[in-house]
This record gives sequence, structure tokens and C-alpha cells, in this order.
Amino acid sequence: MDLGLKGRKAIVCAASKGLGKGCAMSLAREGAELLILARGRDALEATAAEIRGATGARVATLACDITTAEGRAAALGAMPEPDILVNNAGGPPAGDFRDWDEAAWHGAVNANMVTPIMLMRAVVDGMMARRFGRIVNITSTSVKAPIPHLGLSNGARAGLTGFVAGLARQVVHANVTINNLLPGPFDTDRLRSTFAALARKSGESEQELFEKRKQDNPAKRYGTAAEFGEFCAFLCSAQASYYTGQNVVLDGGAYPGTL
Repeated sequence: MDLGLKGRKAIVCAASKGLGKGCAMSLAREGAELLILARGRDALEATAAEIRGATGARVATLACDITTAEGRAAALGAMPEPDILVNNAGGPPAGDFRDWDEAAWHGAVNANMVTPIMLMRAVVDGMMARRFGRIVNITSTSVKAPIPHLGLSNGARAGLTGFVAGLARQVVHANVTINNLLPGPFDTDRLRSTFAALARKSGESEQELFEKRKQDNPAKRYGTAAEFGEFCAFLCSAQASYYTGQNVVLDGGAYPGTL
């Protein structure tokens, strides 16, 4: 199926690896022109070269900290009229809420709530004027089923979810959709760093925790960045114009709810 994305311009945040990279690769395969962002220049350039080689797409890079006003200004200066925005940021650290001071909370809320809101604020009116816009926020299944050791993420991402629920319904009439993708366990650096932190507290090895979590999943495996990217690309497609304000769980069936 042609997703109708040829020639569309897309900004993908935190795209040098993991789920962001998967989204960038899938959008490039559909013919989108990319601006990919990350803090680390070397990994970002390597990813851009890989995407160009695999797809032939035009891929620009910008090494910046998207959680700062300066980083956001630089990104929007490099691609001022995006048709697609994929919001993504590394999740805050795992731990016990007693260990997090006010600064830790401000950091989590800034990265995982305020930053995507500021980016949406910057691009949504232009998308509406051009009568096409697709915004995908990569959040977490923790907004549906809070994860005890990820309290910073639970709080910050839930705030973003509430905001999107209102905004999405204000802009869809102009063919601008906003949806959230909620990853469960995907085999990424983020997952492994979380297991490393848990291993230090539990006494179990990181590999033991990794294997146990995999077997606990109904799919008996972890998700891949590539399959996550394909779902993101569909949400950005011309065909997805009637789908907005939704929280799409991708977790191999781990979330036990009916709704």
C-alpha cells in the first residue's frame, strides 16, 4: 500500500538509535524527506548514512538537545515547515520516588511533556494551513498501566497524554492528526539500561531479568524497532486521516486490559 508520503517532510527526534531510528527508516522507505535529531553527532551521522543507503531518501541531520529552547529553534530552522513530527526523548531514570528531588521532576516533565508540547505548538498552525499534518508522540505503556520503578515517566508522560487528548480534537478538521504510540518491551538500549538499574538493586543479573521479562510477555519475545517504525509510518499516512487522539499500545499483548 502506498502511504502517500512521497515528498513529505518529517522531523524525527531522538532518531540515532532505537525506536526513533526505526521510525525514521520506515518514513524514508515511504519517500519522506527527513531531518533526524539526536545529541550524539557520530551516531546520528552513522544512522543517516545507513538510512540513505537503504532507501535513497534525503536525510539531513542536526545534533542538538531538543529539550532546550535553543535545540528546538535550531531544528525548526533546519526544517521550518514539516508535514510530520515524531516526538521522542529518552525516558527518565528508573528508581524509587524517594530518590527524586524537585530537579529530577522538572527534568522529566521538561523532556517528556513540555518539549513535545512546545514542538507541537510551533508546527501545528502551519500544518493546518497546508491541510496536512501528522504528529506521533512516542510515550509508554506506563500511561495505561503505571510501572512502579518508572514513576518519573509515569507522571510526565501521563501529562502529555492528557494534553494531546484535547489538542487532537481541535485540529483534525484541518487534516492534522495527533496520536501517541505506547511501546511496551522493545529490545533497545533503554530497556537494557533499565534492567541494569534493577539488577543493581535486586541482586539478579541483568541477563536473568532480561530473559524473565521476555518469557512473561504473551508474545515470548521483545518488539523490534523496525516493526515499531512501520506502525509509526502508517499513523503518518494519508490513509490515517480519520484516526486521532488515540493511544496505541504496541507490547505483544502484555497490557492485560480489555479496553
